Amino acid sequence: MVINKNNDFRVKRLEFLTKISTQEFKGPNYGMDGRTDASTNFNSGKKIFYCIHENEHCHNNQLPEVDKVARRKLIIVSVLCVMFMIAEAVGGYLSNSLAIATDAAHLLTDFASFMISLFSLWVSSRPATRKMSFGWYRAEVIGALTSVLLIWVVTGILVYLAIQRVISETFELDAQLMLITSAIGAVINLIMGLSLHYHGHSHTDSKKENINVRAALIHIIGDFIQSFGVLVAALIIFFKPTWIIVDPICTFLFSILVIITTFAIIQDTINVLMEGLPKGIDFVQVTETFLSIEGVVKVHSLRIWALSLDKIALSAHLAIKPGVNPQKILTTASKCIRSKYNFFEMTLQVEEFQDKMDHCFQCQMPEK
Repeated sequence: MVINKNNDFRVKRLEFLTKISTQEFKGPNYGMDGRTDASTNFNSGKKIFYCIHENEHCHNNQLPEVDKVARRKLIIVSVLCVMFMIAEAVGGYLSNSLAIATDAAHLLTDFASFMISLFSLWVSSRPATRKMSFGWYRAEVIGALTSVLLIWVVTGILVYLAIQRVISETFELDAQLMLITSAIGAVINLIMGLSLHYHGHSHTDSKKENINVRAALIHIIGDFIQSFGVLVAALIIFFKPTWIIVDPICTFLFSILVIITTFAIIQDTINVLMEGLPKGIDFVQVTETFLSIEGVVKVHSLRIWALSLDKIALSAHLAIKPGVNPQKILTTASKCIRSKYNFFEMTLQVEEFQDKMDHCFQCQMPEK
């Protein structure tokens, strides 16, 4: 918290930075070190820093545990993925099935995406530095985006091969081997999907989402549906050998499915990178929460963005009536927001309201 005096506009400003803060100040002069600081005079012109502490610490230490779970799950599915990928590649080659080759290629892409995700989780757990003051949380977002783009490239190549096969119509298939391989593939993908199912099933009150695990789960869901489709195609070809055109047709259908299932990941990652409003947060509702506090006249410079999908940050300026205790406003505002939202990081600045704020362009809230 910073208190200073502006000689030109005589604005009493209180700047507060906290991350997890629900405990009230113990007194008007309660400092960061827990001791009373006698220099907290508005007219002194000095800057004095405060922080609201909770259990002697103001940060949430639960997130690394979630990352450890994500890392363990990704390692398990990576091992399963690479083992069956090799088996399916051999099966696709021996059966001459492009549909199985498509599934094997997707498994290869999935394995690469898992490696990217594991690397991203490791990088994002590194502490912040002077040059990277926000830390490395965006690394997992970039990793998820890269993995999705990678599977799109592979999908495009497989579609091209399927088109060539439809045009030529000169290929043979081993329906029995194709049937066995696709059946095993469906089972393996089901096991991998269940290994990541914790992602959508939280055992705590706080539902934290890791975007890399979500990307991995969507990959596996797509592969499971694809493996099931290959199994159906293999059954058709097994009983109707002349219907081998079903093999490249499956490739077309599954490629469309992959694009659809991964498009949401692209949307979310781009929204994070563009620092858009995170899902589940109502900009107007946050503004009204601040304005509902007695003494707050105006809210401006409200910024809500995400460092990653589950780490949301907020900053705002609260203009208050002259004579109102800024410390009380700060404490009340912090508690109101914390009671409704779980922001990973929050910065609030309290200042005296001035008439010119109504006409200042930078002090106006966005209309849409």
